[in-house]
Amino acid sequence: MATKVRTQFICTECGGAQMKWMGRCPECGEWNTLVESRVQERPTVVAGGSAGPAGAPGPVSLPEIPDEPSRRLVLENSELNRVLGGGIVPGAGILVGGDPGIGKSTLLIQTAAEVARHVGKVLYVSAEESAYQIGRRASRLGLDEARLLILADTILETILEEIGRVRPALVIVDSVQAIHSNASASAAGSVSQVRDCAGHLLRQSRQLNIPLFLVGHVTKEGAIAGPRVLEHMVDAVLQLEGERFHAYRLLHSVKNRFGSTNEVGVFEMTGRGMAPVANPSAMFLAERLPNAAGSAIAVPLEGSRPLLVEVQALASPTAFSQPRRTGNGVDFNRLLLVTAVLSKRMGLSLSAQDIFVNVIGGLRVGEPAADLAIAAAITSSYRNAPLAADAALIGEIGLSGELRSVSQLALRLHEAAKLGFARAIVPRHALRRKGREAGSGDAGASSSDLPAEIKVIGARTVSEALDAALLK
Repeated sequence: MATKVRTQFICTECGGAQMKWMGRCPECGEWNTLVESRVQERPTVVAGGSAGPAGAPGPVSLPEIPDEPSRRLVLENSELNRVLGGGIVPGAGILVGGDPGIGKSTLLIQTAAEVARHVGKVLYVSAEESAYQIGRRASRLGLDEARLLILADTILETILEEIGRVRPALVIVDSVQAIHSNASASAAGSVSQVRDCAGHLLRQSRQLNIPLFLVGHVTKEGAIAGPRVLEHMVDAVLQLEGERFHAYRLLHSVKNRFGSTNEVGVFEMTGRGMAPVANPSAMFLAERLPNAAGSAIAVPLEGSRPLLVEVQALASPTAFSQPRRTGNGVDFNRLLLVTAVLSKRMGLSLSAQDIFVNVIGGLRVGEPAADLAIAAAITSSYRNAPLAADAALIGEIGLSGELRSVSQLALRLHEAAKLGFARAIVPRHALRRKGREAGSGDAGASSSDLPAEIKVIGARTVSEALDAALLK
């Protein structure tokens, strides 16, 4: 029975199909997201026929499901292990996105070579480069693994056939937008092709219990191209960020069914590939100028890891009626909140000042524990008075100007003490008084949790904290 080809309009955000074009998708409410796509109708399965593929498993009773923990592939790359939640889970589908030239292919071919060296065969499917180009890159990185197999092809059926024949320990497809299926009349990269090809690859990887990495293109806004349903199909979504002309890269976990989504991995792009950075706090502070006005040290928590980062601010008289507020690496709404508190509660005349805030190193700090460091950097720049070079500032700022407690305070203080900081200014309510004003770390912790090398100063308001941090 011949298949029929018909035209549908598929939403790039939710994947919903419509019979005609509309300005707004009726399913997700987004505007201008419907894209024309040609779809082949397959014959309908008759009653009593097999609706699934041959050999597909049937339903299993809950008590019959084996209670065995999945053995992860633990990598030597400690940063990638951290972001993945402890290693690669067999049968998992992982989507990796990032700007062109940021280092996605370099990181993955290094991972493929490591798995091939220690575990078994790895199939690297290159849909955008030839095998010669992949070989040249591997040669530059010093990789020469015989069990790393390169398949330069764009046809889905060929890729699925090779996966079934080779049965590798890991499959990498670079990229999912470049492959296409002969069963569909749509062009490669279209919504239907990306969705169907990814679905077939993920289905086979789960049936064979083979982990699968899919490389995804990104749009100019930084989101992964293709239908949004692609991110729902995979088990983890990793985003590689950084400036192309800078050496450091940050790997974020946007979604992870097997680990935390708050972890971040730090890498340095070198001539030998992507090298994990064991001590990112020291890296972020390597070029800091001590006693410079407008510079403060924050201790945000990225997943289970505390990081020390430098927050810089510049307050400059504006030449316009509307002063500018620009934040790079900080939440813009929290920047406005901190600026308003400084104006109202501390009497700083910031209405005539352009304010620029930047987090050094390309890291994005989203948690409120960095509020105090942002406020201190702005105040320091406005008054042209440097902050104490050996002081770290930790605390959330409320609208009344009070400092509020943050989580895992003892862990943050230990990281600051390890890098040689002698003082830390924290919310007073986060301390437990046991014979001294600056007592312990987190609520419920004993005073022995605090590092002895650092002096902890408790403050109730942002004004008290800044008086203790600013050099007189």
